[in-house]
Amino acid sequence: MVTLNRIYTRTGDKGTTALADGQRRSKADLRVETYGTVDETNACVGLARQHAEPRLDAMLGAIQNDLFDLGADLATPPSDTPPAYEPLRIVASQVARLEADIDALNANIAPLKSFVLPGGSPAAAALHLARTVSRRAERLAVALAATEGEIVSAEALKYLNRLSDFLFVASRAANSDGVDDVLWVPGKNR
Repeated sequence: MVTLNRIYTRTGDKGTTALADGQRRSKADLRVETYGTVDETNACVGLARQHAEPRLDAMLGAIQNDLFDLGADLATPPSDTPPAYEPLRIVASQVARLEADIDALNANIAPLKSFVLPGGSPAAAALHLARTVSRRAERLAVALAATEGEIVSAEALKYLNRLSDFLFVASRAANSDGVDDVLWVPGKNR
């Protein structure tokens, strides 16, 4: 468990931060940017929860906890020197739970005939915002994984990919199972 007695430490005043293993990195480092965007996603999910019905709220609550796990995973890069503790990693069962939740929500939703504009109900709009931020986190994680000397686990990448899928389906569920979706009409305002 984490104990925070002091919020400010002044150790980041020169633009660096510590990874979980104590390694200092620039606050502009791609790894820091990646787990920072995961944190931003988590804040968006928290906002969406303020408008979610109980079943969806429970799913989103589990996701918020997973996103802290994902942040810990990304903040602890694998190393040749084993740490003094077991690093927290995203595991296949977390991805499988997202898939099961996607399937459960999607079961009552009619197939799409057009792209969906972000909006509809307040819950759906907030979920669309969370979806777009999670997609940015995924793009950053993919870029990090492609960087020489950096490693991102396959499960972390899968989780981010499924998360944006979940948030899209959840937005449709929040729009009366798609009935209140706002559909894109190509060229409508020409």
